Amino acid sequence: MTIIEVEATVTERGQTTVPAAIRNVLRLGKRDAIVFRALDDGTVVVARKEPDVEVEDADPVLGRFLDFLEQDMARRPDRLVMPDADFERRLREAVAGVAVDLDAPLPDDDEDGEPDR
Repeated sequence: MTIIEVEATVTERGQTTVPAAIRNVLRLGKRDAIVFRALDDGTVVVARKEPDVEVEDADPVLGRFLDFLEQDMARRPDRLVMPDADFERRLREAVAGVAVDLDAPLPDDDEDGEPDR
């Protein structure tokens, strides 16, 4: 499933311009970095390079899971589908009666010096 396909030319020096439509999709500004990922099937994915995260701030399990999702979506874009009305109905039933105040402050995780478990 192709959403946007834009042709670009590679110069004699091996350079190209990222087309405006792609820059918009990736929310690229001047001097932003991009990364190219070559997949096993020959597909190349171009993505915005996110700033490096300090090791102490990173969650390695979450990072590996997000990497898995990214690779899976790139390999199997046909599996990305819009949820149907029944899915939405089941979600609404699951959260019926649950009150959430999005403006309420989050509770402290470390009130007693020990993490919650």
